[in-house]
Amino acid sequence: MEHASAAAAIVDTRGTVTGWSEGARQLTGHSAAEAVGRPARDLLAGPPPPDALTALAGTLLLRHRDGTAVPLPVRACPLQDAEGTLTGYAITADTGAGPGPALAEQAFQQASMSFSVFDVQHRYLRLNDAACRVMGVPEADLLGRYFSDTVDDAEDNEGFLDHLRQVTETGLPVHYESYTGEPSGNREHAWNIEMWPVRDRSGEVTGVALAAFDSSEQYRARERLAVLNEAASSVGTTLDVVRTAEELVELLVPRYADFASVDLFEWVLGAEEPPTATADEITLRRVAHGSVTEGTPEALVELGASDVYPEFSPPARALRQGRAVVSQADDPGFARWIDELDARVPGGIGHRDGVHTLLAVPLRARGTTLGVAVGVRVAQPDDYAEVDAVLAEEVASRVAVCIDNARRFARERHTALALQNSLLPRGLTGQAAVDVAHRYLPSGSLAGIGGDWFDVIPLSGSRVALVVGDVVGHGITSSATMGRLCTAVRTLADVDLPPDELLTHLDDLVTHLASGEGADDVAELGATCLYAVYDPVSRRLTLASAGHPAPVVVRPDGSAQMVPVTAGPPLGVGGLPFEATEWELPEGSLVALYTDGLIEDRDRDVDDVLGALRRALTAPADSLDDLCDAVLKGVLPDEPGDDVALLLARTRALGADRIATWDIAPDPAQVAAIRTSVGEQLLSWGLEETAFVTELVVSELVTNAIRYGAPPVQLRLIRDRTLICEVSDGSSTSPHLRRAHAFDEGGRGLLLVAQLTQRWGSRQTGSGKTIWCEQPLPD
Repeated sequence: MEHASAAAAIVDTRGTVTGWSEGARQLTGHSAAEAVGRPARDLLAGPPPPDALTALAGTLLLRHRDGTAVPLPVRACPLQDAEGTLTGYAITADTGAGPGPALAEQAFQQASMSFSVFDVQHRYLRLNDAACRVMGVPEADLLGRYFSDTVDDAEDNEGFLDHLRQVTETGLPVHYESYTGEPSGNREHAWNIEMWPVRDRSGEVTGVALAAFDSSEQYRARERLAVLNEAASSVGTTLDVVRTAEELVELLVPRYADFASVDLFEWVLGAEEPPTATADEITLRRVAHGSVTEGTPEALVELGASDVYPEFSPPARALRQGRAVVSQADDPGFARWIDELDARVPGGIGHRDGVHTLLAVPLRARGTTLGVAVGVRVAQPDDYAEVDAVLAEEVASRVAVCIDNARRFARERHTALALQNSLLPRGLTGQAAVDVAHRYLPSGSLAGIGGDWFDVIPLSGSRVALVVGDVVGHGITSSATMGRLCTAVRTLADVDLPPDELLTHLDDLVTHLASGEGADDVAELGATCLYAVYDPVSRRLTLASAGHPAPVVVRPDGSAQMVPVTAGPPLGVGGLPFEATEWELPEGSLVALYTDGLIEDRDRDVDDVLGALRRALTAPADSLDDLCDAVLKGVLPDEPGDDVALLLARTRALGADRIATWDIAPDPAQVAAIRTSVGEQLLSWGLEETAFVTELVVSELVTNAIRYGAPPVQLRLIRDRTLICEVSDGSSTSPHLRRAHAFDEGGRGLLLVAQLTQRWGSRQTGSGKTIWCEQPLPD
C-alpha cells in the first residue's frame, strides 16, 4: 500500500499522464481526475531538462494547482510489457514521511529571509514570499526568466551575477555583501547573501540557491559608529575654529547630508565673553558649509540661511531646547521657515522642490552653547530619524569640545600676543648712535606665542644698548616672564653696567624667580640673552651672551661674519661667568641680532641656514625695513615653528669735530681756566646760549672730582642730539644726591646740576667713575 507521502505518476511514451497517486495530489494539488490524460508538460512550471527521463534522475519544477512552482528531485523507472517493449515511465518523488513535505514548503514560503533558486543558466526556478516582496512582482512573473532581465539596472547588479556564475562554475558556496536599492523601491538596502550549489543524486550542479538577509539596520549602525570614530580622528586636527567647523561639514557631506552648515556665535570667533541672546531671534555667523551639488536647492539653502534665525525655525528651536531637532517637510515651523526663505531667494527653494528633511543640533561644550550645525537631505531618500538625532548629538558634543578648545587657544594666543606687543619697545627713538629696524614674528604653531623680545636702550655718552632675548616655553607665562626680564634689563642698563656684569645680575634674577615664591609659574623658566653696547665715539661694540646665538656683522665693504662671542650659560643655570667681547667697527657697519627661531629648524642644517642669513644680509636693499623683510623671506621656512625676533642696527660715528676733551691737573686753580676753555668751545660750536649753564655745571663737576675724587681727572664735551658733559676721575666712589641743610657750607653741587640739566648720572669705568649730564640743544 502506498504511503501518503510518496508521490508517483505514470507517463506513457507519448508524455501523457496515465497514473496519479495520492501523494502526487498532496504535492501538486491536482486530483487524479485532473491529471490523468493530460500531457505531463502541462503540469510543469518550466521546461524539463532534455535528458530528464533518460538520465532516470533529476530535478523537475512542478506547477502547483495554486500557481506556485515546486522544485522536486525525481526518479524515472522505465516500464515494459510482456514482450519487453517500453510502454512508459513510473516517476516517483519521495518527500519523506509524515507531514514533513508540507511543513518544509510552508517554512520555505513563509521565511522572513529572501530565498530564491536559479537554474545553471541563472533563470528563476523558485522564490518565496519575501523574495517576491523584494522584487515587487509575483513569483509567476519571474519563473523561467533570466535574473538580468528582471532588474532595471543590470550594471548595478553585475556583482550579483558574477557570484551566481562563480557558484555555477566552481560548485562552491560563496558569501556576498552588497548595498543597493531594492527593485521594488528606491531605498538603499544592505544585504548579506549566501549562495550555494544545488546538486542532483549524481552530484552534478543543477541549480543555485540563495538566501538574502536584509542587514540594513546593522549596516547603518556600523555607519553611525564609523561616523563617530571618524569624528574623533578627523575633526579637531587643528586649533582653528573655522577649520574645525569645515572638518565637521566634510564629515557630514555627502555620507550623512546633502547639505550641511555650521553657524557660530560671533563671540566664539573673538575674545569676547558670551553675550545674552534675545528671546525672539538668535544671531549667528556662518563659518562653514558644504553641498553635494552646486545649484538648487542645496546651494540656495546656504544663501537663504541668514545670520538671524527666527525663533520658530528648527535651528533656533535646537539652540533653545539644547538638543537635536528633526524636522520633516510637514513640520509647520520647518515649512514656514522654508517659505520665508523662498520669498528672499529668486526662484524659490521650498520643500516642495525636494528639501524633505532637516536635522539641527546645538554645539555645546562645558555647559556653553557655541552655535548650531544643520544637515539637510534632498537626494537621499531616507528622512532623518531619532537614531540620527542621537548620533548627531554625540558627534556635536565631540566637535563642540574641539571648537571650544580652539576658541580658548585663540583667546590665550590673542592675550599672549597683546601682552607681548605691549611689552616690546615701540619707536626705538632717543638715540643717534645707530639706525635700527626690527621685526617680531609670532609662531603659528600650536605651541602658542613664545617669549622672544628685543630692545634698544639709549645710554649715557651717546652710547646705545642693543638687546635680544628668548624665554623658554610658550603662552602667557612666557610672555609675562619676558616682560620681567625686559624691565630688569632696562633697569640694569640705567645703572650703566658693562655687558658681562649686567648678565650676571640678570642671571641672579632668573635664579631667584625660579626658586622663590611663584616658582611653579617659572619652574622650567630658562632664557637666553645677548646684550651689546655700541659707543659711537670709539666705534667699539662690546657684547656678552647668555646662551644666545652670536650676531652677524656686515662691514661697509660687504663682508659678513659671525661675531666670535664667548657664549655663557643660559640665564638661570648659574655657576659659570659671562665674558665680554669687544669689536671696533667702521662707520656704517650692520649688526644683526636675532633669536634662534630664525636659524634653528629640524629639517634644515644650521650651517646652511647661517649661510642663507649672511647672503640675505649682504643683499642690496633700499632701507633697513626692506632688509628686515628680505631676511625673513630668504631665511625662514613657509611655516616657522617658533617665534622670531630680528633687530638690525647700522652704526654711526661721532667725528672729532663734535668731541672736546681736557685732561685736568688735580688743582682747584684749574677750574677757572677750564670754564674759559669750555666757553670758547661752545662758541665755536655755535652753542653760546648754553654757555652759562654749561660753565656752571662744569665748574661744579670738576671741583667735586678734584676735591673728592682721585687723578686722573678728565672733562669731555660731546655735541650730539644733546650737549653731554662728562667728568671722569680715578675714584670708584659714586656721589649721592642729597638736600643740604641751612647751615651746611657744601653739598649743593649735584643738586644744582640735577636742576640745571635734563638728565644726569654716573657710571663705573675700568679706572674709576664718570659723572655725566645732558642739556637740550637750542632750537
